[in-house]
Amino acid sequence: MRIVVLAGGLSTERDVSISSGSLVADALRKKGHDVVLLDVFTGYEENICDIDALFKNNYSFTTNKSVGKTIADICEVKENRLDKSDRFIGTNVIEICGEADITFLALHGGEGENGQLQAALDLLGIKYTGSGYLGSALAMNKGLTKSVFIQNNINTPKGKLYKSMEDALNWNCFPCVVKPCSGGSSVGIAKAENPDDYRAAVKEAFEFENEVVVEQFVSGREFSIGILGGKALPPIEIAPKSGMYDYAAKYQAGATVETCPADIDTETDEKLRTAAVEAYNALHLESYARVDFLLDKDGLTYCLEANTLPGMTPTSLLPQEAAVEGLEYADLCEKIIEISLQKYSSSKSEF
Repeated sequence: MRIVVLAGGLSTERDVSISSGSLVADALRKKGHDVVLLDVFTGYEENICDIDALFKNNYSFTTNKSVGKTIADICEVKENRLDKSDRFIGTNVIEICGEADITFLALHGGEGENGQLQAALDLLGIKYTGSGYLGSALAMNKGLTKSVFIQNNINTPKGKLYKSMEDALNWNCFPCVVKPCSGGSSVGIAKAENPDDYRAAVKEAFEFENEVVVEQFVSGREFSIGILGGKALPPIEIAPKSGMYDYAAKYQAGATVETCPADIDTETDEKLRTAAVEAYNALHLESYARVDFLLDKDGLTYCLEANTLPGMTPTSLLPQEAAVEGLEYADLCEKIIEISLQKYSSSKSEF
């Protein structure tokens, strides 16, 4: 197959996306596919764009597979773009994707995950992996996600969406967690134990976005459950060695203890898997996703959020869960493509 892997972009998760995309591209090439790895923002900026040659030569815009301890400098990324345009979709991206059998979205956060790119690709008739524009938009916005969970009787921490610092200061329940409404990889997320901590956390969150979600802090064990083709994978337990499960804990090797399958009884395992599928369906997700939970001391599950384009880095959770089911990394990449193509055809793709 001819496959484009789209990565990069302009979100705070740019480096995570590039790591995911590089690994996905390498894995699919080892499976015999012709793969072009593109940055969705910079595109392919050479004067001559020979699309056939790009696929034949397995073109990659980068070979970087690592994630730094801090987020990427987006201003620098914009400055380095040759045409200096602010368009999200870079030079020749649409033309190259149009010549592929499918585009594998290895993007995380921002326009690449919030439904905007998905809607554009739908209008252009370009096939892609993962959820469509509706599910992507619902899952990306933590305020909308919480509303959907409440409407569908899916237990979730009590919380509220704020659109200004002034309104947010009305919150008076501590401890609590402050989150940018549409961020990912725990960027800008902080726990506040008291009003002083809270004001600082809210101020920081509003530096990332103009909407912030504040919710009650739930003490408990943290789990994530991958969904592949509507079926829940084995739960994985996440235990940071220190502090919260933040950006550094997620992507720096050895910062977190991840146990899969999780050390839980059968009843709890089934409870988490069932709740994950319910959340997946309630948010109108498709193909694959990952749903995050907290489990308190009384065995009550709290659904936190869903990720429509889960990370595929060396420390990512979904590949670990799939491996427990006997699905190795390259096979998982192909499986995601196979399931995603079912959106466009009643017959399964063949590899």
